[in-house]
Amino acid sequence: MVPTTRFSVRALSLAVAAVSTTFTMSASASMGNIGTTYGVMPVDVATAQSLSMFNDQVSATYYNPAALTRDERGELTSGLLHAEQELRSANPNATGDVLSSSPSQHVLIGMKTNLGSLTRFDHPIYLGFIAGVEKYGKEMLAFGSETSETGQFLQNGKEPLFLNIGGATPIWRGISAGASVRITLAAAAQLNAVTELNGDSRQEQLTVNAEPTLKTILGTNIDFGSTFCADNSCFLDGWEAAFSYRTKSAAKTTVGSNIEVPGITVSEPLILAVSTIDSFQPETFVFGTQYRGDGWRVGGSIEQQNWSELEHEFSKDSIKDQEAVPPGNRIGFNDTIVPRIGAEYQLNENFAFRGGIAYEESPLKTTKNPELNYLDTDKIIVGVGVSATYNRTRLLAYPIRLDLGYQYQQLQERDFTLVDYDGNETSVTADGDIHVISGSITLKF
Repeated sequence: MVPTTRFSVRALSLAVAAVSTTFTMSASASMGNIGTTYGVMPVDVATAQSLSMFNDQVSATYYNPAALTRDERGELTSGLLHAEQELRSANPNATGDVLSSSPSQHVLIGMKTNLGSLTRFDHPIYLGFIAGVEKYGKEMLAFGSETSETGQFLQNGKEPLFLNIGGATPIWRGISAGASVRITLAAAAQLNAVTELNGDSRQEQLTVNAEPTLKTILGTNIDFGSTFCADNSCFLDGWEAAFSYRTKSAAKTTVGSNIEVPGITVSEPLILAVSTIDSFQPETFVFGTQYRGDGWRVGGSIEQQNWSELEHEFSKDSIKDQEAVPPGNRIGFNDTIVPRIGAEYQLNENFAFRGGIAYEESPLKTTKNPELNYLDTDKIIVGVGVSATYNRTRLLAYPIRLDLGYQYQQLQERDFTLVDYDGNETSVTADGDIHVISGSITLKF
């Protein structure tokens, strides 16, 4: 890399501009997505994801694909999600402490259908997909990777393209299984050119590729009453359990340039290469259980997120560049356990109310990571929501369902030491508040 020369910097800017034709660069992106940061649908937002393992809507393709079997009808869902963030980093010498207030604004669309009718077997096979696009559909992939002197939050910011597709089928007496894939992009740009010292270039050759990468999600669901008490009632009636596994995923970008400068005494062309990741999601294991009574249910989940794998990913990142950092100053991550609990009450055939709470421990182990200066804190998450079902539809075969969800995240105070590019250190306290509101409309068919 030759970052100090004028022509190499210009070459990098041209290459990055080429990548930007595929997706929008954004310095406010993060190591997150709406599925884990907030919740996909209003039910997930309102219950702090505590009942997501048993949600029969299309968001099941991310949380637990097996839950697609819980409702035999097809479904078409569209919705909006708006997250307002105030992320703070306070120190005694600063006049203002708001580090980031950029909102995340997603438009969501999803569909589920039974493909069993395509076969000669009387066995249902459900297919579902869901997509979320930032800035209400205008920004296909919010992506950013940078070093920082003032600090940057690890998990919060604009969220990248959210895309999941999967299927599920009943196996035997209350047991169902499903699988899906989370789709992310791996983009690569290569620029070859001849340039003068004043920046004028010629004989340019530019190639850009963006390939999808598929990451697996597996899920299973068991209704204990249907499995063990199929013919008679027993104490297991109403109890359900679910298990889900998500592999790690990330968006990746590689930018390379090969520049020749006539008149410069060099044996080889000047080469510049950048490789970086964003929106990393760790390998995750989730176990959930719920009890369903007459018009109500209560449940929860335990989530293990293996964030320690991110240390290895950062070692291959030329912007984070942890291989060049002395071992004692390298960024570190812990694997975390996330508990969630929630409940839902069906007031009548038209209205249902729900709520949930969760506690997320920060995976960031180190409180001083020079140049990157990542900030992350423990979170207390509380959500509430309501569903309204309109039965008197004159043209549609099934009722219309409207969902609203609100979530508040309180980022707990945590002390960090920021290190600027000259090695000067500043002590700061990170905290914040996040307000999320989500709404959707669902049509059954």
